[in-house]
Amino acid sequence: MYGVVALFDAKTEQIIKDIWTELREKSISFYADEVVDRKPHITLASYHSLDKQRFIEQLDDFYENKTEIDISFNSIGSFLNTGILYFLPHITKNLIELHENFHIQFKHFNDNPKSIYLPEKWVPHCTLANRLSPDKLAEAYNYCLYRNDMIVGKIQEVGIIEMVSKNNAPIIYSKSLKSQG
Repeated sequence: MYGVVALFDAKTEQIIKDIWTELREKSISFYADEVVDRKPHITLASYHSLDKQRFIEQLDDFYENKTEIDISFNSIGSFLNTGILYFLPHITKNLIELHENFHIQFKHFNDNPKSIYLPEKWVPHCTLANRLSPDKLAEAYNYCLYRNDMIVGKIQEVGIIEMVSKNNAPIIYSKSLKSQG
């Protein structure tokens, strides 16, 4: 299994990692510890299998001249009946275009027609905690609701994650986006 993810600037990434650490220290969520070297991200796509070499070459070419994207998180949410808590980014034209243009360019790789990451099904989000009981979800929500003011950052890379095992999903390739200035 593979995922294509949007990765953040160092400051935004650290804010989210700090929240993961605090949720762990409060024994609310151990999301950050479930996968080795997990990085905060927004998932753009998922695949059951992938011709890695061909995909990486095309990803590298496609993102060669693309610029980083401003992102801000000003709300939190949860998917129904999942125990997942996430930051919801402000939905901008640039964020939607990042996702839609990706799926147009890489549609021939799609092997998962039921993916929740396809256009018209996608809910962009950055997971803060998952697999929480209703009580822990409420606790995580209450903690995160007042933890930050709006978080403002950038999407600076697009990466590929390979699910090697339940606890190991390394980024096997990433392409940096060009600085806006």
